[in-house]
Amino acid sequence: MKYRAFGRTGWQVSEVSFGAWAIGGSWGQVSETDALDALHAAIDHGVNLIDTADVYGDGRSERLIAQALKERSEEVYVITKAGRRLNPHVAEGYNRKNLTAFIERSLKNLGVKTIDLVQLHCPPTDVYYMPEVFGILDDLVQQGKIRYYGVSVEKVEEAIKAIEYPNVQSVQIIFNMFRQRPADLFFDLAKKKQVAILARVPLSSGLLTGKMTRNTSFPQDDHRNFNRQGQAFLVDA
Repeated sequence: MKYRAFGRTGWQVSEVSFGAWAIGGSWGQVSETDALDALHAAIDHGVNLIDTADVYGDGRSERLIAQALKERSEEVYVITKAGRRLNPHVAEGYNRKNLTAFIERSLKNLGVKTIDLVQLHCPPTDVYYMPEVFGILDDLVQQGKIRYYGVSVEKVEEAIKAIEYPNVQSVQIIFNMFRQRPADLFFDLAKKKQVAILARVPLSSGLLTGKMTRNTSFPQDDHRNFNRQGQAFLVDA
């Protein structure tokens, strides 16, 4: 495994991380045993960065990560996300009461006193123009509930706006063979500001694994079946 600096955090993280959406839900049935085996296999091979979210299986993903890490001695950084629990998912929901409640729930799920890094989970574009939201995250850092924070974005424009805030440490953005626009401008800007980049859906939800054909089908509870048009949530969110 190769490692590289994660922005300004001082972390040295594996170039390949573990995306923990599938062990939470919306990708067909994944047993607890298979989920834990996958986490252990990743760590065995040198992965020390896990990316999850509070909505992945309504906390199931976070709880499984906590269970696996109790059995490990390695230092593993866990990134979770907050915001998508809002219903409706509107900018006004990104307030102190809601964000604090989301963080407290993730702390409990992960079984930790401080979360390594929290990302706003693809918030509405207006949130990036609300400095008070990032002030709330600064306060959560000061309180010791989170160590660092970043954003998971839908648009390059959101990413560029986000890194204007001095304490944004990371940006998660879709980047794969089909979606290369971030490389045109954003990557250079992030490098200059020493902001870490997490590539979302690098294998395009499995399309680039080489394991699919035009006859491939998915179970009813797999988002690649029930959410093909993005009616349940934004595609690749």
